[in-house]
Amino acid sequence: MKELVCLSVFIILAALFAIAMVIAGFICQYKHKTPVKNSIYECGMQPVSDARIQFDIKYFHYAVIFLIFDIETIFLYPFAVFVNELGLFAVIEAFIFAGLLLFGLYYAIGRKVLKWG
Repeated sequence: MKELVCLSVFIILAALFAIAMVIAGFICQYKHKTPVKNSIYECGMQPVSDARIQFDIKYFHYAVIFLIFDIETIFLYPFAVFVNELGLFAVIEAFIFAGLLLFGLYYAIGRKVLKWG
């Protein structure tokens, strides 16, 4: 029980600190924006074009799928570390989890999310 109290206090303090930093950033920011300050800095040269380019949506799909599978793969790391200490039930659960990952990949391929053209 004592560990849960410590963990709860830590999470609450971390959230409050993050919120305080965002609020401090809004309070301390420079409010007067000019066209020169909003322009792109090109190493002292005059900018030739607007630096804000629009990315194709294809890149977004790949990035989201990469993040999903990357985070799910991170969940397999503790299993790989403690595989010798875990029982058969945990091994079966890990295979089910990996199967769900493969199902998600096949679903994305079937929906043609990964098709480039």
